[in-house]
Amino acid sequence: MRRRRFFAWGLGVAACAAGCGTEHGGAGGLRTSFSISSGGRRWDRVGQAFVSAARAAGYETGAGTKITLTGLPALAGAVLNNGPPLLDSAIPLSRLAGDVEVVVVPADSHFKDFDEFGAHLLTQPGQTLLAGGPQGEPDHLLFGLIAKGLGADTRQVDYTGYPSSREAVTALLSGKAAAAAGLLADWRASISTGRVRPLAVSSAARVPNLDVPTLLESGVRVDFADWSAAFGPRDMPHDSREAAIRMCEEVTGSPRWRAACRAAGWISIPLGGDDFALWLGSEVARTRALLRDLGLLDSTKATTCWGSCGNGH
Repeated sequence: MRRRRFFAWGLGVAACAAGCGTEHGGAGGLRTSFSISSGGRRWDRVGQAFVSAARAAGYETGAGTKITLTGLPALAGAVLNNGPPLLDSAIPLSRLAGDVEVVVVPADSHFKDFDEFGAHLLTQPGQTLLAGGPQGEPDHLLFGLIAKGLGADTRQVDYTGYPSSREAVTALLSGKAAAAAGLLADWRASISTGRVRPLAVSSAARVPNLDVPTLLESGVRVDFADWSAAFGPRDMPHDSREAAIRMCEEVTGSPRWRAACRAAGWISIPLGGDDFALWLGSEVARTRALLRDLGLLDSTKATTCWGSCGNGH
């Protein structure tokens, strides 16, 4: 490993006190009031979009049942810092949206396409310098999935994590990395100016108005998103949980939410209640295995890990 940098993003869920909610009249009948907050600055935008859509659906936001919006980076950061398991500290309510990731190379890279890059990573994983966000977070996880999908030795993956996308761009363009991964939204400017070339996107379907193949098209069975989701406090009453799940389903199915996702470039990936909890549980095992494959967890010790590497339905 070239540089180890672990970040724990506060979930802010376990500290939430449960609220019973207050019923209010509205155009759509009785609505429960919810207190909706983001678990960190990186989820502020999705939080604002969610609150706006909830209010448009007739819900009051600001007081009542506590809901925290957070996502994959917080979960991955917690496991790397020995945080508590998700299902012991919070109630999964609904998956909401996902940010598409992209693999890019410098404009003058000798890798003409993803096939050439993949062939090099497969045969020389230790000599294919990679860059992105902090180690153990989505960009690193994506490269781990790609290496695993190609059949490369994930423990030899040479990855350097940077605190911000700006630093990752600088590293790539200065020759410190052969390829980088990150949120498509963060790399769009460099792509549009021609400083970097996108090789593949992580979503199952191509991104509109971007002539770039998916990883699935490129022969790597990876469908991945940096997802966000809604959680309630662990001691959330059953009735409050059911009301919150219904609210999330109504919001994520609304035209206001779908429009917000399109405008932000997010994938709308709603999945609620027990189905979301089941999906989350399956992701725990896959993420734990991937973090161990990358050498970030000691495989000889029992480790609590929660998070996701995909947005499978």
